[in-house]
Amino acid sequence: MIVIADGGSTKTNWCLINEAGRKIHFNTEGYNPYFVDSDYIEHSLKTSLPDHLEAEKLTEVYYYGAGCSTDAKKKIVEDGMQNIFTNAKINIGHDLLASCRALLGDNEGFAAILGTGTNSCLYDGNDITLNIDSLGYFLGDEGSGSYIGKRILADYMKGYMPKGLRESFYDNYALTNEDIFDHIYNKPLPNRFCASFSKFIYDFKDSYEDYTHSVVDYAFTAFFENLVIHYPNYKNYKLNCVGSVGYSFRDILSIVADRYEMGVGKIIRSPIDDLVDYHLSKK
Repeated sequence: MIVIADGGSTKTNWCLINEAGRKIHFNTEGYNPYFVDSDYIEHSLKTSLPDHLEAEKLTEVYYYGAGCSTDAKKKIVEDGMQNIFTNAKINIGHDLLASCRALLGDNEGFAAILGTGTNSCLYDGNDITLNIDSLGYFLGDEGSGSYIGKRILADYMKGYMPKGLRESFYDNYALTNEDIFDHIYNKPLPNRFCASFSKFIYDFKDSYEDYTHSVVDYAFTAFFENLVIHYPNYKNYKLNCVGSVGYSFRDILSIVADRYEMGVGKIIRSPIDDLVDYHLSKK
């Protein structure tokens, strides 16, 4: 049996392929090694894997994860998983490569992730050939859920958010400025905390269209200005994208892409199904 997983900073989508070839999907939290260690991963998997999954029977694990960009970070994830999948060969790759394989298969092109965080690259049909670092939650991640969430929180705390929307925000979350500062500076996983508020904007995108559209448009414009347009001949590629933010706001993403004269290709919420098909095609 093999299992294939695509892990973001918030959630991991898994697909188990059993001896009969049946696909079994399940989810756990995300395991970005910049925010969690091997012990955290091991404990989380022990408590969140489905009861029917016989981990000791797995022969191969293909895990593509956010933050798995260096050998040291991959080792954190590998060590945590090897203690769970004791008889399996653990293969750790970057979530950006998973996105390329899901979006483009064996074809060359441009691929991006717009989820909790942001990433992007050029792909030659086999491997990533150019990646402009998005610099993560603190310094970049333009266009991501955490980027949008930081803008929402700042507008809420400064009183820039429309009055009715600000009241709805408080009704939903009951957060004071002090609470927000505490979450960001003192509690773990501040990137997830900020990204969670992109759903609030989505839920109210029709009621407060002018404000919500401007917030998301600003984020995607920053994504293009700071990342996309710096790829050589970017207009020759189509924008292919995975991630909940890119998918949920794909109408605005398409408008911004058109503004920069870039065509839009495939936009999907999660790469897992296409990623599984990619791996099965290689067997």
